[in-house]
Amino acid sequence: MAQKQVRDYIRSIVDFPHEGIVFRDVTTLFADPRGFRMAIDQLLHPYAGMRFDKVVGLEARGFILGGAVAHQLSAGFVPIRKKGKLPGAVISEAYTLEYGEAVVEIHDDAITPGERVLLVDDLLATGGTAEAGIRLVERLGGEIIGCAFIVDLPDLGGRARLEALDMDVHALCAFDGL
Repeated sequence: MAQKQVRDYIRSIVDFPHEGIVFRDVTTLFADPRGFRMAIDQLLHPYAGMRFDKVVGLEARGFILGGAVAHQLSAGFVPIRKKGKLPGAVISEAYTLEYGEAVVEIHDDAITPGERVLLVDDLLATGGTAEAGIRLVERLGGEIIGCAFIVDLPDLGGRARLEALDMDVHALCAFDGL
């Protein structure tokens, strides 16, 4: 019997949230202790021995991953949230995503200039959310050392978009299509 891989824990849901989309549901990965541990370990592997000051997680599943990764790295965790969800002073960044537009925000004091940051999320599609997160961190003076994802959807071009920004991109698995 072959050992399960991260992608084996991910459920595919057809026609969600729109017809023609196959949603890659990582909640089934999170629910399995072995799968979740495997994913966190594999997200961290390329960065072994590197120093990070902060891990930023993109709303919402990136919070789950980012918190676990930050704990393993003994680094701080910073959420990047949808507009209007953070109290206090924030900076904002607008972006486009697969099926619309949105704005994300970060506290204006969450990253100190010169801090080394790992960006974490569950899925890389068009790269719009991740690019917005990168821009927010950079506006605060942080240095993105890497971008780590569970799933890459290469047909949507997100990896190429982030690599064009000179970002190091790490994904645990890829799925074809939307």
